[in-house]
Amino acid sequence: MKIQELARITGVSAKTIRYYEEIGLLPEPARGENNYRQYDERDVERLRLVAGARRLDLSLDEIREILALRERREAPCRVLLERLARKADEVAERIRALQQMERDLRELYALGLTFPTDDVDGKHCVCHLVSERA
Repeated sequence: MKIQELARITGVSAKTIRYYEEIGLLPEPARGENNYRQYDERDVERLRLVAGARRLDLSLDEIREILALRERREAPCRVLLERLARKADEVAERIRALQQMERDLRELYALGLTFPTDDVDGKHCVCHLVSERA
């Protein structure tokens, strides 16, 4: 199959597929007589793993490690599980930080409503509050 069909099947753009080839996440594809890239089901499977891992925010290096294990015929499942657990912890921490930011924003908004909104110098308005929290 050609790159456009691989892109359609996997939902990964042709540009991204070429990039993954360039950085070694995907192997250099076979070429047809017309020099077009030719892909097979192994490429579909590998690209789906790469794309799925990227959607879960795994880094390219983490994906490279998982693929290297597969290439050495070692099951990458434990490593992948560890990465997924770590990523879930990171997401939970980001959520906590975002929730705190939301509370801070709402507090500043409520407090800012009590200040004048026409202070050009920003000395006695919500702008001063924002500056103080920087």
